[in-house]
Amino acid sequence: MANQENQNALFEQMIAFIRKQYEEAPYPVEYDEVECFEEMLPVRDGVRLRTVFYFPKTDGKKSFPTIVQRTCYPDMERMIRINAEELAKRGFGFVYQYCRGVGGSEGIWRPNDNDRSDGKDFLDHLNGMDRIECMGYQGASYLAFTGWVMADILPEKVKSLYLTVYGTDRHTSAYKDGLFRHDILTAWAMGNAGRPITADYMESCRYRPHVEVDKALWGGELDWYRDWITNTSRTDPYWNEGFWYMLSQIPRKINIPVYIGEGWYDHHLGSALKSYIALSEKAKAHSVLEIGPWNHSGMPCIYGHTHRNAHGNSALKTLDWFTATLKNKELPEPKVRFYMIGADEWLERSSYPFVPDEEACFYLSGRSAADRAYALEAEPQADGQTGYVYDPDDPVPSHGAESLFATQSEIGSLKQPECGFRDDVISFVSEPVETELDIIGQIKARLFVSSDAEDTAFTIKVMEVFPDGSAYNIRNGITTLAYRNGSPERITYTPNSVVEIVIDTWDVAWRIRKGSRIRVDISSSNFPEYAVHSNFPGIWSLQEKTRKANQTVYFGKDHPSCLILPISKSG
Repeated sequence: MANQENQNALFEQMIAFIRKQYEEAPYPVEYDEVECFEEMLPVRDGVRLRTVFYFPKTDGKKSFPTIVQRTCYPDMERMIRINAEELAKRGFGFVYQYCRGVGGSEGIWRPNDNDRSDGKDFLDHLNGMDRIECMGYQGASYLAFTGWVMADILPEKVKSLYLTVYGTDRHTSAYKDGLFRHDILTAWAMGNAGRPITADYMESCRYRPHVEVDKALWGGELDWYRDWITNTSRTDPYWNEGFWYMLSQIPRKINIPVYIGEGWYDHHLGSALKSYIALSEKAKAHSVLEIGPWNHSGMPCIYGHTHRNAHGNSALKTLDWFTATLKNKELPEPKVRFYMIGADEWLERSSYPFVPDEEACFYLSGRSAADRAYALEAEPQADGQTGYVYDPDDPVPSHGAESLFATQSEIGSLKQPECGFRDDVISFVSEPVETELDIIGQIKARLFVSSDAEDTAFTIKVMEVFPDGSAYNIRNGITTLAYRNGSPERITYTPNSVVEIVIDTWDVAWRIRKGSRIRVDISSSNFPEYAVHSNFPGIWSLQEKTRKANQTVYFGKDHPSCLILPISKSG
């Protein structure tokens, strides 16, 4: 009961927060009264979908610029209605529809499959309504997916898109070098299976062989989840034919302005950035990419830093975008705007991907830097090596990460344990930096490694260590020997042979303060952000057993392992 009361109190706080955002936005109320009605709109196969309309209350003859969206989350209805009411008071229509099988819509819920055709029928119906002057599509997360999935087949009244915390490259959302992102898609599958699942989440993630978890713990087979967890390679037909390939190609076919909103610690960031890059030149010429210091819910999640300027007013952004594109019929100027952590500043670039002015390399060294830590040096030092035993049955827990969703308490830039907190995590620490370092772009580590397993994983965690000794994670990265160096398909590895691997991270903008140190931890697991590698070759979800692996990291002039930071000189 107490937990339910806490959830209700939190929900009421969210409602009040949404209202306050509209009150603070410089868009006055134009209409004191709002009318609301519902219809069960049929789609092409006869299924009827519950559709809710909000308009400013007039004589019924006036047409309005209208914001539309489709959703699969009935629990969010009250928040959607708050936004609908506030937007209608400010001169917009607002229409939302529930996906089939949820929220009062007929049919059977099955993620993704019907949203393109159902959404197209929905928009075509609205396109023929006299009360709708023009339309803009808005959505976050799955609600953004329902916009992306039909963005290349829009009727003529749709003039712009406002899509946040979602991207069209599903393989990027699901995998990093053959390891599945449990905390996104396993958690989502358990909550959206179309039936209640009460199994323990962590137990579900650990279940082996994981391909059987649905029947063993979830009450029956989920074929769409099995597809996700068994198609590990980017070259698999599952990702290169049919639905997911079609979705990945849609940005190239869009011809209207798109606002793409993201967070440095949102699990869809990597996919969304690929969607922005893939936009057609016509769309990109009037589109905006904005990245804040936020998680999937749009809340700041950076700790140890001043962040007075980190909060965003989502209501204001929505009103700005649709007032410009729908009411004023404007084509926005293109913009890439992002927040720099540590500087508490918003910066702009003319394009993305970011191109660094230079790369700063910090080389792994065998010299002692601190208690239970090795050094990071400006140049390669004497040849050496260090190692650890990786046990898949005792993985390193995720603590501070950008690709988490269900494990809410571990999302973002969190204070990290001291060096040596585990025997299977090896730390390297630099001397204090003499000037500020502005990191803008993709951090990488080039490592020379070996293992006595036929396949295994290696991870990095990059941190800023403040003068007081506290360390906060900047970025994580992971790779496997089977998918090393960006291989789109599985390759072989000869046990105990030394190979060069590159571990890259998602982009970030971060100012390292003068006097801070840089730390990188190397290990072989990061759970449940990623599936635990069994140390056996093959598809991860088919592995029935695990084994320990002896991991070795080499450094020095013959093996110049290093951390590579993309540095901007202009801030």
